[in-house]
Amino acid sequence: MHNEQLKILTASLTRLLRRGATKQLVNIIKKTHMVDLSTAFKELSADNREKLFKLMDDPEEIGDLFSLLDENLFLEFVKTVEFNKLVDIFDHMPSDDAASLLTLLDEELSDQILSKMQKEESDNVEQLMSYGEDTAGSLMVTDFIALEEDVVAKQVIEALQNKYLDVEMPFYIYVIDEYGKLVGVSSLRQLVVVHPEKPLKEFMAQDLVTVKPYTDREEVARLVSRYDFLAVPVVDDDNKIVGIVTVDDVIDILHEAATEDILKMAGVGEDYIETQTVIKRTWIRLPWLFASFLGGVAAFFIIGGFQESLAKFASLSAFIPVIMGMGGNIGTQSSAITVRGLATGRIVLKDFSQVIFKELAVGLILGVTYGLFIGVIAKLAFASDPFSFPLALAVGLAIVTSMSIAALVGSMVPLVFERLNIDPAVATGPFVTTSIDIVSVYCYFTIASLLLDI
Repeated sequence: MHNEQLKILTASLTRLLRRGATKQLVNIIKKTHMVDLSTAFKELSADNREKLFKLMDDPEEIGDLFSLLDENLFLEFVKTVEFNKLVDIFDHMPSDDAASLLTLLDEELSDQILSKMQKEESDNVEQLMSYGEDTAGSLMVTDFIALEEDVVAKQVIEALQNKYLDVEMPFYIYVIDEYGKLVGVSSLRQLVVVHPEKPLKEFMAQDLVTVKPYTDREEVARLVSRYDFLAVPVVDDDNKIVGIVTVDDVIDILHEAATEDILKMAGVGEDYIETQTVIKRTWIRLPWLFASFLGGVAAFFIIGGFQESLAKFASLSAFIPVIMGMGGNIGTQSSAITVRGLATGRIVLKDFSQVIFKELAVGLILGVTYGLFIGVIAKLAFASDPFSFPLALAVGLAIVTSMSIAALVGSMVPLVFERLNIDPAVATGPFVTTSIDIVSVYCYFTIASLLLDI
């Protein structure tokens, strides 16, 4: 739904709840996608949320709603739900979602819910909860289709119709040998176009891409994204399939990783702003702003060292903002491209020299282009000054130098931090912008001193 439609939905729910129009509300719940309903749910008052929740009787729908709510809202709202109903909801949730939500609850309440859940479902959830939070094991779904390689296509279709009706990802049929080891996979499309009597081993794909339960979840996301899979199998050390990570979870991982990197590069931590207190926001930003402050102080001392030059050629000061600004902008662009490339796996450390050379070439070309523009502007602006040409040349060369060095530093710093096992997203932004400001000012006045003979 678009924002306007969501506003209409929220207003309609509020109006109907006020009137007590139960029949119309139940009808809206049944016809509205749970993603849209959860968005409207967040906008309702606590009292209206409770009223709407009481009208929801399908535990699967409620489970979907819980998994879509913000962490704080879920924890606040779950306190109002009767215990037996809570157990029923978790029993009907996908095991990966249930594990994720149970880890947010108080340990005592979580254990009580697990003890009352159905044995098989409880075991699956506990297994997922035993894995690290950022691993494939914590994300995987243990409900999948795995059949032996001698089963024929006709029997597979019968199994899908009778045994695997509620499987979350029925688009892949995983093939195992007599020892239970994963040997191949068939898509649903392959299955329906082959002869009914053809066994799986004769048309399955054998070039498998698998992950381990302890594989980092961002690495799983990169694999799914790279190969355009709908799911990737998770295998143990004996190559036995223990679960699958589905594309819907991968999308969430990529979204979270991108948001986290952007927030880190901005120097505001890795949590959403709305979840931070004023004190926490201040404390997180303080060290990164202090780095910028030190850079500004350093630039102040550099400019102070050229006071005589400025006194003689006051026009030099007019171009300081544009030189620092252009250098800072291209440095930020280069660092953002490199950090994002490292995060998505499109850039690796072996590409070190290639990445740096390309960004340096881009910086040089852009520097020459804008150096010519600003040089012409400087010449025209100070045409009556006898030193207008040396001044224009100094400004132009300063732009070229500043932008070239900025592109070099912006691309090199994230790669160096990556090699040193320091998160590039955290350290790159403040380091690059601060260092470029200092270098830009120093290069500008050095070049000006040489050309203007001051």
